[in-house]
Amino acid sequence: MFADFLKRLVQSAPAQLPDADARLALSALLVRVARSDGHFDAAERARILKILADRYDLTPPEAAQLLANAEILETEAPDTVRFTRAIKDAVPYEDRNAVIESLWAVVLADGTRDDAEDALLRLVANLLGINDRDSALARQRIETRS
Repeated sequence: MFADFLKRLVQSAPAQLPDADARLALSALLVRVARSDGHFDAAERARILKILADRYDLTPPEAAQLLANAEILETEAPDTVRFTRAIKDAVPYEDRNAVIESLWAVVLADGTRDDAEDALLRLVANLLGINDRDSALARQRIETRS
């Protein structure tokens, strides 16, 4: 189902993703972060659905369908480096802090921070061109809202 998408994702010089593919890639990255600690619980799933609905102005069934597709893609997706590169190419720099905030919101959804989640967030933030300080500030903004 996602073979063509994945082929474009791993090309040595991938073209910028169309909006629908960028949505799917970001959604799958949210799933990857949620699964990074070995648990993908109801709180994380609910948080992802809310992020998708808010970010893309989706109805609950549309957000649920995007999440279902993202879960499939995440299991088939390449390593995080190439996966994140596609998102970096698709998301303008000024919007990447919001991506990091969304990722932190998923990490913090279950009320605990895991070393695996922290390590993945550090890697992803760096790959997206977001420094550790700005990532920490994004995390603090999410903690304040919760």
